[in-house]
Amino acid sequence: MKEILSEIGRLNHIAIAVPDIEKASSIWENALGANITSTQSLPEHGVKVVFIESPNTKVELLEPLTNQSPISKFLERNPNGGMHHICYEVSNLENAAKKLKSVGAKILGDGFPKIGAHGNPVIFLNPGDFSGTLIELEEIK
Repeated sequence: MKEILSEIGRLNHIAIAVPDIEKASSIWENALGANITSTQSLPEHGVKVVFIESPNTKVELLEPLTNQSPISKFLERNPNGGMHHICYEVSNLENAAKKLKSVGAKILGDGFPKIGAHGNPVIFLNPGDFSGTLIELEEIK
């Protein structure tokens, strides 16, 4: 029987890069009645974030903290913002990384998890391996 190292779980969030997080949060709140979390700064990721909570998932709004942020580069190509990545939950990030490496998929950065906005370890996967989509995996216990 083949060992299953990891499988994706539920969709945790869809991330949207925005040039102005306050303006974007306001339209989501005022036009759609969305419940918006408070803004957090994540210097290790080069962004500040808010989450729009809904019953079945979240939308994460990302604004760059500096011009060196990966989100700044994204916004240079997409000045009005746009979908940046999707995040799936996994129960064991180490096993997920082993499986990814075993099939030749690339983990971005130094290949090691960083702590994400929810206080959990996360990794990002090369969009070229996943139909042009940046994937984030977040370990949820």
